[in-house]
Amino acid sequence: MKAPESDFCGMLVVNKEAGYTSSDVVAKLRGILHLRRIGHTGTLDPAAVGVLPVCLGPATRLAGLVEAKDKEYLAVLRLGTVTDTQDATGSVLSRLADERVAELAAPWRIREAVCGFTGEIQQIPPMYSAVRIGGKRLYEYAREGKEIERAPRTVTISDIRVEDIALPLVTLRVTCSRGTYIRTLCEDIGRALGTGGCMEHLVRTRVGDFTLDEAWKLSALQEIMDGHPEKMRSVILPADSFFADAPKAHVTEDSMKYLRNGNALSADNLAEDALPQAEHIRVYGADGTFFALYRYDAARRRILPVCMLHATDSAGKDRH
Repeated sequence: MKAPESDFCGMLVVNKEAGYTSSDVVAKLRGILHLRRIGHTGTLDPAAVGVLPVCLGPATRLAGLVEAKDKEYLAVLRLGTVTDTQDATGSVLSRLADERVAELAAPWRIREAVCGFTGEIQQIPPMYSAVRIGGKRLYEYAREGKEIERAPRTVTISDIRVEDIALPLVTLRVTCSRGTYIRTLCEDIGRALGTGGCMEHLVRTRVGDFTLDEAWKLSALQEIMDGHPEKMRSVILPADSFFADAPKAHVTEDSMKYLRNGNALSADNLAEDALPQAEHIRVYGADGTFFALYRYDAARRRILPVCMLHATDSAGKDRH
């Protein structure tokens, strides 16, 4: 049974299973929901599992902002093994005996090395990644046997801790910024210890405030649509739920024309007594409909649109 597409504006938290790419998840959801306009919020390696937020309908305009949220992972690092993909799916380039790994990687040395990767760090994107250089994805060069020079990128590891040590395996919990490659982090930790290393397993446990506990497998979503499609609306989260920590602003009925035009807004346009002063502000119409994310501009003493959830009447011309 096909539900109206208007029911499908919002977010789904998917529990991605091993073997699926993020694009595979989108393709599967299009078939399940009978909805074309779906976008994921950042790639998760095929072998990895866990939280993948997906935007539906007009909420796809928010995908880039959701992708920018911090992420948490539970990663298993295998010390002593180096592969061409930096994870267990690749070809082995070198391997140390477990006895030698134990000599080099005493628990105190592991914890000391891991702590060295806290804060802003430099990462070189792996060859087996979707980064585009010279019009081609790096993985395309890698499959041709080519090594391309890559500039390091700055990422932030806000928290990293050792959860378990059972050599040659080390389990890590990592909270990090957008663009962090956990398999590169695993290899770099192994290099710092002198053992080498690769990522054995990866689970993304959180994106922003959304955790694995509330994520849905594709099979469960298919069962809902097959048996009780009306229940899907309770599974789909409102678009503003991914920005629950942002302050709210409500536009008065007389000022709705400014909101529909994507204009800057002043305190006179809002039901609140003062303008919220924040990087992200949830702006609602007079009827309570979530319309857009705005930001405060101190110089102009206005709030300005960051992302309009609904199409504007005149493409954001600032007439006010």
